[in-house]
Amino acid sequence: MEDEFAKKRNIRPTEKSNLPVVTLLVLVLLVLAMLYVGYEYISDSSSNSEELTSVVVDSTLSETTVGEPITDEPLDVVETEKAEPITKDPVAEKPVTPAKETKPAISAASLGGQEITHSVQSGETFSSIASRYNLKTETLQGLNPSVSDVKSGVTKLKIQVQTVHTVGPGDVLRVVAGKYGVTKEALMKANGRSKDFSERGEKLIVPFASRK
Repeated sequence: MEDEFAKKRNIRPTEKSNLPVVTLLVLVLLVLAMLYVGYEYISDSSSNSEELTSVVVDSTLSETTVGEPITDEPLDVVETEKAEPITKDPVAEKPVTPAKETKPAISAASLGGQEITHSVQSGETFSSIASRYNLKTETLQGLNPSVSDVKSGVTKLKIQVQTVHTVGPGDVLRVVAGKYGVTKEALMKANGRSKDFSERGEKLIVPFASRK
């Protein structure tokens, strides 16, 4: 019994080691210290860069602000005053009227032939009347320079034709047209005919063979 009691008394209690925990705490503290130092370094570098940029900006501003000295003297009145607009006297101005277009006159003698008078009918124009008598529109207007517009039943135009033929025995339209070197259709058009018919004693207008 005594031996067993002695053995129990001599047994040393097992102690748990705290070294791993301490080591872990030390490592954590080291990591935190390094992070703190790095953060401080980064913040210091960024603040230094901001100071450098502000210094550069200030130096450029100081260079640009150097200019003409500021004086209390007023600016030249002539430069500051705005030029007064020049107004024209409305009474002195006269409305400009466009010049009337003058048509070159053409003499009947330059064309030759015979002159007749044409009374303008409804729907007729310078162009249609000129085409009827085998004339150019410019030629018809030159023969009538004082006429600017044609009016039905009012306007009378001077027309220059080859001749005026009086129908005799056997003078059908084809024969008369061949005699003056024009076509039967041109002869009928100049006389406003729609049928190939002519009466003895009537007068037929014979247009020019070529367009004048």
